Amino acid sequence: MDRFKQIETFVAAVLRGSLSAAARLEGVAPAVIGRRIDALEARLGVKLLQRTTRRISLTAEGGAFFEECQRILAAMEGAENAVSAGGGTPSGPLRVTAPAGFGRRHIAPLLPRLIDDYPGITVTLDLSDRLVDLISDNFDCAIRIGDLEDSSLVSVRLADNRRMVVAAPAYLAQHGTPEHPDDLARHNCLSFGTGGNQARGWLFRIDDKVVAHRVSGNMECTDGAVLHAWTLAGRGLAWRSMWEVEADLAQGRLVTVLDAYAAPPNGIHAVFAQRKHLPQRVRVFIDLLRATLGDPEYRWTGSAGD
Repeated sequence: MDRFKQIETFVAAVLRGSLSAAARLEGVAPAVIGRRIDALEARLGVKLLQRTTRRISLTAEGGAFFEECQRILAAMEGAENAVSAGGGTPSGPLRVTAPAGFGRRHIAPLLPRLIDDYPGITVTLDLSDRLVDLISDNFDCAIRIGDLEDSSLVSVRLADNRRMVVAAPAYLAQHGTPEHPDDLARHNCLSFGTGGNQARGWLFRIDDKVVAHRVSGNMECTDGAVLHAWTLAGRGLAWRSMWEVEADLAQGRLVTVLDAYAAPPNGIHAVFAQRKHLPQRVRVFIDLLRATLGDPEYRWTGSAGD
């Protein structure tokens, strides 16, 4: 057991980048983690890690050993999951992070269903627009919208995400309706801060090419709910996702413009760190997301306001 715990500790420290991060995950003092790795290195007779107070790095021997340890742990987890899948039900803590607005509308309403089906699961839902690190922040799954940049994560596409330029009828009555993306230069455009997917501009398909148009206006915000409210109040045009505005479009509070130039949809994804042997609680959660959000009949009207 001590030998297996040393291997688990070694892998956790490497994945999280420091002894202190591995200690926080386990709820022990960093010195405990250090002693386990010291014992592992003494037993093997090789140096596995170069350690400073703030970070660690693998030696050549440590890198080779780390790959083998990951294989061993994956095989162990696979064996346990195989037994569990045959005779047990999903259980245990499930930690999920999602963008605030999308999570509030489309993830939170599904979680009571998950708990009803699998009472042994307990859920922690983090609603935040920051891009979390799944490993260091100890999340099982993240919901992400748009292009995925971290190739080390595994992703499952749940649904398409279409974006449209929208405005309140009152704004268009006062300022006119843009007929071409170039017309946006003459309009007040409400932007999503200075970062994220909109930093390079709003995307349009023009002459079979996707091009970015930089926009400007007198109001910007890093909270999508605030932009939504400003748009409803007639303060300007906004480039928003259909999951956010579909109910407003259906009821006439907003209308779309420049539909002929709409860019192709990107994706709504569930991402996780492991490539196989997912815990059952994560697998059934992703299955629920795919079955619900991927259903062509699913409506993005949402079940909660911003």
